[in-house]
Amino acid sequence: MLQMLITGLLWFSAVGCGLLAGLYFAFSTFIMTALARTGQAAGIAAMNAINVTIVQSLFMPVFLGTTAASTGLAVIAIFRWSEPGAMAMLAGGTLYVLGMFVVTMIFNVPLNNALAATDPASQEAASLWARYLTEWTWWNHVRTVASTVACALFIAAIAAR
Repeated sequence: MLQMLITGLLWFSAVGCGLLAGLYFAFSTFIMTALARTGQAAGIAAMNAINVTIVQSLFMPVFLGTTAASTGLAVIAIFRWSEPGAMAMLAGGTLYVLGMFVVTMIFNVPLNNALAATDPASQEAASLWARYLTEWTWWNHVRTVASTVACALFIAAIAAR
């Protein structure tokens, strides 16, 4: 029974990490560039609309569920260290939680909140938008890599089992 649960968590986490890696990859490779090209007020308005919509979408269950499953897999791996795939489970879970979830909470969300609190047409917004485009995107690159590598590690754990 526990083996089936672990296998299910691995599959769920691998798929969740893959979905989120794809989303973050899109933001890193073209969405943020497109928003920057629309101009300050339009870019800020669009990003604020995205940030409001995303937390009301299926993104949140995948985001939170994958974080919970990845955390669980990391903990399980510690207690089942001698089993095949445990190292990949621990590495994938830890990388995902730190490189995706913690980075999101410490860096991306506060930047989103600051952007939401500014008047898109104000002079203050100009410096915030420039900083946002650079810093938010850099941390999004971190999330993209962490999610992608965690996905691969969970797949490796599945293969090892």
